[in-house]
Amino acid sequence: MLVDSHCHLDFPDFATELDDVVRRAGYAGVRRLVTISTRVREFDKIRAIAERFPNVWCSVGTHPQNAHEELDITVDDLVRLSEHPKVVAIGEAGLDYHYDTSPREAQEQGFRTHIAAARTTGLPLVIHARSADEDMISILREETAAGAFPAVLHCFSSGRALAEAGIALGLYVSFSGILTFRNSPEIRAIAKDMPSDRILVETDAPFLAPVPHRGKRNEPAFTRETAKVLAETRGVSLEEIASQTTENFLRLFSKVPAEEA
Repeated sequence: MLVDSHCHLDFPDFATELDDVVRRAGYAGVRRLVTISTRVREFDKIRAIAERFPNVWCSVGTHPQNAHEELDITVDDLVRLSEHPKVVAIGEAGLDYHYDTSPREAQEQGFRTHIAAARTTGLPLVIHARSADEDMISILREETAAGAFPAVLHCFSSGRALAEAGIALGLYVSFSGILTFRNSPEIRAIAKDMPSDRILVETDAPFLAPVPHRGKRNEPAFTRETAKVLAETRGVSLEEIASQTTENFLRLFSKVPAEEA
C-alpha cells in the first residue's frame, strides 16, 4: 500500500471527475490520500471532500503565497478547525521566495502561527519551502528550541543543508514527482541519503506529474511512479519503499487510522 501524503483535490483540475481520480488511486495501490489546505477561508471545500471519501483526510492552513490574505487567522482558529476528525495536519505553510507573491514578513508571521498550532495540537505541520533555505533553517531551529513540533518538508526541492537540518530537528522529508525528473540528480542524491524512517512520498497533484506522465495533470495514482524511482534510488524494492513510507506516514500523521476504512 502507498499513501499520497500531499495532494490538492479541491483544485478545479479535478472538479468534473473527482470520484474517478480517487478510484484510480485505489487501483494503483494508493489507499490513503491527504488533501491539503491552501486557504483557511476555503476550508469548507477541503473538509467536504475528506468527509465524502473514507480514504481521504485533510489539513487546515494557509499557503505562504496566500499568507498576506489571512494574517487574521489565529492559532486558536487553526486549533479549533483541526478538531474535526478528518483533519490530520496543519498547513501547508512556510516560505516561498521563488514567486514572492506574498510579502516575506507576512509569510514568516503566518508560518510561525502555523508552527504554534502544530505544537499545540501535536498534528504534523506541512511545510512549504522554496528558494528560502537559510531563513527556513533559522526559523525551524529557533522555533524547535522554543518547543518541538512534528513536521514534514513537503515536495522537497531544496538543498542538502535544509534536508539535513530538518532531519536533525526531527522532521520528515517528502518526495514528489520532481524526484523522477532527468534534471534532478541532486534531489535523488539527497533522497538516497535520508534516514529510512523519515521519508514520505506525495504527488502535490495536480502539479508536478512524475515521469512518464510529465507535462500532464498529476493525480494521486501517480504516487506509484515516484515511489518506484525512490526505490531505485535507494537500492530497494518498491514493496519495501511502499511499506516504509506508509509506516512513516502513519507515525507522523498519527490521527489517521492504521486500518483501512
